[in-house]
Amino acid sequence: MEKISAEAKKRYSEKIKEHKQRIEEIQIETKLLESEIEKIKTTVESENAQNGPRGVGYMQLQLAEQYLNQVSYYILTSALSLSLLGIKNEGYLNEARKCCYKCIICLEEIVTPYLDVPFSEYEEALARVEEFKDKQKYDLARKIGFSIDSVVEGFGENSKWKWSFVELEGRYAVITKNLINMKTFIAKLDPRVEGYSDRLSHLNLAKRLLQQASDRYREKYELSTMRLDDIKQGILFLAALRRLHILLGEADKAEVIKRKIDIWKTKMESDQKKKEHARRMEKLQKTGKLSK
Repeated sequence: MEKISAEAKKRYSEKIKEHKQRIEEIQIETKLLESEIEKIKTTVESENAQNGPRGVGYMQLQLAEQYLNQVSYYILTSALSLSLLGIKNEGYLNEARKCCYKCIICLEEIVTPYLDVPFSEYEEALARVEEFKDKQKYDLARKIGFSIDSVVEGFGENSKWKWSFVELEGRYAVITKNLINMKTFIAKLDPRVEGYSDRLSHLNLAKRLLQQASDRYREKYELSTMRLDDIKQGILFLAALRRLHILLGEADKAEVIKRKIDIWKTKMESDQKKKEHARRMEKLQKTGKLSK
């Protein structure tokens, strides 16, 4: 590898100085928010606090945004390392990856990490941030997606995190779906209602992410782990997508997903039988009851 000149290092150091300072400022703001949230959670009045516009739910939304702000600066600083020094700074990328997880965890505490369940099971949790407008929800979902894509792209195709990103992307898909208030949403899916375009875009994003997450888990299963829990998770994402189609009255699309689920289950059962057969044969060989 070509030696990096002192001049290049100096130029890089000067370029990232402001970004590092901003990261430190955001970290201070983040720690203050984390402390305040924890304090409210441990008080007797915490339940009441969560219901107000300045309650825990809204503070967690602010905290999630702060984590995403950190991601943007980490990504920018890493990109400068690549362009000015010719090296990938995985330290900054790893911090960005961690912030993506922290953001997701924040939002899961608000809208739950529930995947294939009726809306009634997380309706009460979502109601805590009912003043968070549809457009704000959609913008937040897009910002999370952009952050995750930037981190994945930064690490590259052969990253050691390649398959762990499947879980992160799946949790992002669940958050995007659960940010939608299914009780009021369908009534507002009318071009004459203000904000229709954003709501429709959010819905389409949720559908696409659920489908993408299921495909990614299937890919992880077949190309990496061959673990049943991975293909089962893929099937759960398909089931959640099917539930969404049924809720929207999209019977034909729901039927297509149902057939796909049946095919995947058949594949899973077949693979399981092959594994069990292989284990039996191996056991018989070890005990000498089967000639090699």
